[in-house]
Amino acid sequence: MKNPQEHLIELAHYKMPFGKYKGQYLVDIPEAYYVWFRQKGFPEGKLGRLLTEMHEIKVNGLEPIIRKVQREYFKPNDS
Repeated sequence: MKNPQEHLIELAHYKMPFGKYKGQYLVDIPEAYYVWFRQKGFPEGKLGRLLTEMHEIKVNGLEPIIRKVQREYFKPNDS
């Protein structure tokens, strides 16, 4: 299990693995997409949890925090 800081770094650098927004950071995906997913049901598993969290971040206007994490912390697999 990751500590909260590691989890936030992962969330900030996670990219959508499929669909119209494939390859884009979750924070860069429009809020309307998250609203649609919420109505239809988020996928199960890790992706669903991350999408749910990002939806809450967007609804509450907290994207600047995620963007700051992107700038200041490298993704664990980046060098």
